[in-house]
Amino acid sequence: MKVVALKDIIGTDQEVKADNWTSRRLLLKKDGMGYSVHDTIIKAGTETHIWYQNHLEAVYCIEGEGEVVTLKDNKVWPIKKDEIYALDQHDEHLLRAKTDMRMVCVFNPPITGAETHDENGVYPADTDQ
Repeated sequence: MKVVALKDIIGTDQEVKADNWTSRRLLLKKDGMGYSVHDTIIKAGTETHIWYQNHLEAVYCIEGEGEVVTLKDNKVWPIKKDEIYALDQHDEHLLRAKTDMRMVCVFNPPITGAETHDENGVYPADTDQ
């Protein structure tokens, strides 16, 4: 059994910040669950290019409003509180936040915790399986 409090993650190496977002990584690969869970804040007025070539991601919006643009078809998907979206095809996309957005993100395979997006919006593959 594991119990993880967000307050215990904030300010540690499991809170990773970038220009557009802050990711509080609650469960990681080391926790042995087969997925990772993050509480992520996306800053209002930002656009983030993301392409998880090595991961599948599901994202549940618990606060705020924005949109996802899938780049293969330029389709715009409005996202708001109490909605989930799943990037089930390793979709290259833009995430645009109209307001601050708070998201619960689940990654498969799990991330190790130190990842940030590279120049292509990708988290690297974990080669230490």
